Amino acid sequence: MTSTVPVSLTRTAEGSALQAVFLDMDGTLVDTEGFWWDAEVEVFAELGHELDEAWRDVVVGGPMSRSAGYLIEATGARITLPELSVLLNDRFERRIARGVPMMPGAERLLAELAAHQVPTALVSASHRRVIDTVLRSVGPDRFTLTVAGDEVARTKPHPDPYLLAARGVGADPLRCAVIEDTATGVASAEAAGCRVVAVPSVAPIAPATGRVVVGSLEEVDLGFLRSLITSLN
Repeated sequence: MTSTVPVSLTRTAEGSALQAVFLDMDGTLVDTEGFWWDAEVEVFAELGHELDEAWRDVVVGGPMSRSAGYLIEATGARITLPELSVLLNDRFERRIARGVPMMPGAERLLAELAAHQVPTALVSASHRRVIDTVLRSVGPDRFTLTVAGDEVARTKPHPDPYLLAARGVGADPLRCAVIEDTATGVASAEAAGCRVVAVPSVAPIAPATGRVVVGSLEEVDLGFLRSLITSLN
């Protein structure tokens, strides 16, 4: 976990019931889900295997161990999980080092959260080295802290990453709003007790109790996020 904002800014102003906002990275904040799939396709082609497009929905949003492990089993590729993880991370990093596009509405939302001093964390299943590369484009100063998948004992879909983020900003998970784009991330946030805004990127996500599904971040602003927590009262 890496923190980039002074402790004095780790509690939201104005006395709102909303104490913090946490965002997933790939497919939620930045448009990189396609980059991951392209990297996987390229690496497996070099290993002599063609990936089935149907597998894309299976591996999206998951931790490297699950996604890479699934592809090894599905293709029968003769490579170990650690070896494949290095190849995929290297290929992905080369792509994002040239810059990553923000998802529609992300820039405005981050600016609004910063203007109101709402603690904001980036919580990703990606490894620290990947997150830090993306942050060179997005700006690390936008976040109170960042949590990487290789910094927790159990990453998404387990609740650990979001519980760690809540502790890091001194917030009650029940008073935190999470924005996620995959079922894996949604499961992680909900297991931690957070209210969730799902913005599906590749596979659909159904509405549920405590969860709101929207078409894009352009539909999300601070008032919307505060209303999710206010409805708990």
